Amino acid sequence: MLKGFRDFIMRGNVIDLAVAVVIGAAFNAVIAKVVEALFTPIIGMFFQAESLDTALMVGLPGGGAIAFGAVIGALLNFVIIAAVVYFVFVLPINTMRERKQAGAEADAPPNEQELLTEIRDLLRAQNERPGA
Repeated sequence: MLKGFRDFIMRGNVIDLAVAVVIGAAFNAVIAKVVEALFTPIIGMFFQAESLDTALMVGLPGGGAIAFGAVIGALLNFVIIAAVVYFVFVLPINTMRERKQAGAEADAPPNEQELLTEIRDLLRAQNERPGA
């Protein structure tokens, strides 16, 4: 039973997932600070509010309020995180993979069909030469 658990833990994808979770948490802290320090004051300036959490509040008749600003802030936070992840991680990695695949395809040896076609063309050219 312990051997099976150890094998499960030592699989590459489980370790990669654990690393991704840790990096994701650290990355979230960085993005949250950028949003809090840069975007929130700028947006708050337009809504005359300290933060988006207190902007666009709509009071309800029985008390309480609907905080549209908090929803907008969460959506902005999501869009900013998604854009940074895409442009900093996904796009460069996809570009590197495409370049690597293009280089591998260019270096790939010809397949059997291509070799037979080449031999046929060489034999045909040799037979068509005068004096051969």
